[in-house]
Amino acid sequence: MIKVPGLDGSGKMGKSEGNAINLYEDPKSIRKKVMRAVTDSGPTEMNQEKPEAVQNLFTLMDIVSTPDTVAHFDELYNKCEIRYGDLKKQLAEDIIAYTSPIRERIIEILKDDAYLAKVAKMGAEKAQVSAAKTLQEVKDVIGFKKLF
Repeated sequence: MIKVPGLDGSGKMGKSEGNAINLYEDPKSIRKKVMRAVTDSGPTEMNQEKPEAVQNLFTLMDIVSTPDTVAHFDELYNKCEIRYGDLKKQLAEDIIAYTSPIRERIIEILKDDAYLAKVAKMGAEKAQVSAAKTLQEVKDVIGFKKLF
């Protein structure tokens, strides 16, 4: 399992942390969020270790970008020539390309009222069966007996 880092430079990405990119987000919103991602003033020594906030951006790149793209920006970082703005622009475009098919499918599903109604009905039926089973188990445990 991959831990997807948050855009705020700490921990994992999550809606409750407010540092997430949702799979259905529009490209403009993704660009805005990525450009606000935490970085530092840049490396001061060749091949220095990346701080957590910067490493988070590279981890995201590992997930959504081509190996050549990651290698390019890693080389720039190691030579102290990185421009975080360029890295963030590339990362945003790669996230958009990566999530685009998912976003399009979500939009397609949300427009299909009949499909959504069918899924909701199936979910309600499954929940009812599960709840009835649980209720019977509780009745058995507490010794509740039918009078008729």
